[in-house]
Amino acid sequence: MQFPDDDNGQLLNEIAEAGVDLSQLHNVDFFILFEQKPQAEKFAHAIAEDELAPDTELQQCPDTGVWEVVTTVKMVPVHELLGQTEQYIESIANTHEGYGDGWGIMAPE
Repeated sequence: MQFPDDDNGQLLNEIAEAGVDLSQLHNVDFFILFEQKPQAEKFAHAIAEDELAPDTELQQCPDTGVWEVVTTVKMVPVHELLGQTEQYIESIANTHEGYGDGWGIMAPE
């Protein structure tokens, strides 16, 4: 399977090489970082109300103190759709002083 030559394409290639079937639905986690907990909480509330991404988790990195909201979207991880979803979630995060830190798929057990 061929993927575009960019960060998302490289990650998709690595996931495919690890044996994950990218033609199936997966829970894709999008990671959004915040310096302050109140902004992280506001974003988590806003994105949880969105039909696209109702599943969120707020946690603090014990090493850096940065707040992270993990937003899970059930989707087929197609390159173009991943990029669009990432941009959409980050556009909401930006209004709450947050920024994107990539995405990932948990490998099936």
